[in-house]
Amino acid sequence: MPVLTTARLSLREMTRDDMPALRAILQDPETMVAYEGALADSEVGAWLTKNLTRYATDGFGLWAVELRSSGEVIGQCGITWQEIAGERVLEVGYLFNRAHWHLGYATEAAAACLDYAFETLLAHRVYAQVRDTNTASARVAERLGMTARTRFVKHYRGVEMPHIAFAIDRPGPEAG
Repeated sequence: MPVLTTARLSLREMTRDDMPALRAILQDPETMVAYEGALADSEVGAWLTKNLTRYATDGFGLWAVELRSSGEVIGQCGITWQEIAGERVLEVGYLFNRAHWHLGYATEAAAACLDYAFETLLAHRVYAQVRDTNTASARVAERLGMTARTRFVKHYRGVEMPHIAFAIDRPGPEAG
């Protein structure tokens, strides 16, 4: 059952049946360059388990993104709690199968997730953390109306990774 739908996409909670689609994304070295390389099978399993736990504890997380036309899982996108520069914040995250890059799917899915964060979660601000070398993800954040707010270093897989924190505030008079 979809959590969100757009013109071309359905976003739903991931299940264990999504492991093949997750492997295709998370084990592709080019897709995972911002994460310092492809994940091992055990890491893909942990990634899925972490999102299943998020659904149970937070009520949201990264969702499987399916093409409405075929039901094919082409990526993942959603809202998660993250730590950015020492602060716990809501973040929109997106990661797509390389075969579906440059078709506007990340922007379309992430825009729906931002609407969810502002309308359902009543967020005042939503972030996107982007590795400073990931220009494609930075462009998605900018297309979403996000602006660079700060730089920070994330420690992941034994590497210090400079990141840019993009953010957008809730539209309208209640922003603040």
